[in-house]
Amino acid sequence: MNLKKWTAVLLAMLLLVSAVSVFAEEGDLLSEIKERGVLIVGTEGTWAPWTFHDPDWEEKELETDELTGFDLEIARRIAAHLGVDIEIKEAEWSGLLAGIKAGRWDIVCNGVGLTAKRAESYNFSDPYLYSAKYLIVRGDNETIKTIDDIKGLKGANSPGSTYYDLGIEYGAEVIPTDAFQDCIQQLEQGRVDYTINSKGSYEDYITKHPEANIKVAEVLPGDPVAFPVDNTEYTASFLAEVNATLAEMREDGSLRELSLFFHGEDKTEELPAEE
Repeated sequence: MNLKKWTAVLLAMLLLVSAVSVFAEEGDLLSEIKERGVLIVGTEGTWAPWTFHDPDWEEKELETDELTGFDLEIARRIAAHLGVDIEIKEAEWSGLLAGIKAGRWDIVCNGVGLTAKRAESYNFSDPYLYSAKYLIVRGDNETIKTIDDIKGLKGANSPGSTYYDLGIEYGAEVIPTDAFQDCIQQLEQGRVDYTINSKGSYEDYITKHPEANIKVAEVLPGDPVAFPVDNTEYTASFLAEVNATLAEMREDGSLRELSLFFHGEDKTEELPAEE
């Protein structure tokens, strides 16, 4: 082989090694995030107190903008832990988890319940909050006492949510409705008979809207809340850093403080078995 051919072969080999190295770096989410300098977060922005636009954000001196919430403030702490900026992208709940697979964001921060079914498709962080589910009906409803009573009735919930699936499981017809406030609106208008949602979201809504004609019919067991990422090996090192951030926040008390601020109580400890 002459020198010219050998040089060409060597150059091709170097290009191949370079391509493999780039692919390896791109295959590690933590490296990608640090290289781009930005953590990309998917969220609804319409589900208080987890993720929402606060009209009083200037008065509260929020550091970034009006988009805040329990999950988003943890997300900002994760970004700070990684030494990168944060970019928050809003989408309807029905597209949030799919957005991870499509590469639109690195992580979803939206009060996502950790279930066995979801764990088949996504890797999850350590749980950071525990909350019950509420079966919510109109204030004048005297027929729905328990979840068993919704069979054959109509409910409203976000498609793909555990609340939506629970309604189907108990024989209800569930109208796909993304925003919590829209579910409540349909309920108060008599277009549906019930909705199911988190204790925190109900309590936040009723605090802001004490005139709402709604009530809790039954308290249901909740799922531990955790952050989902893609279920491939390339997320492992990033997920370890997410868990390290959550451990830091537990240790320094800031996780509990955020729960008290946004949820009105400390929900960071696992619920007793009887609940």
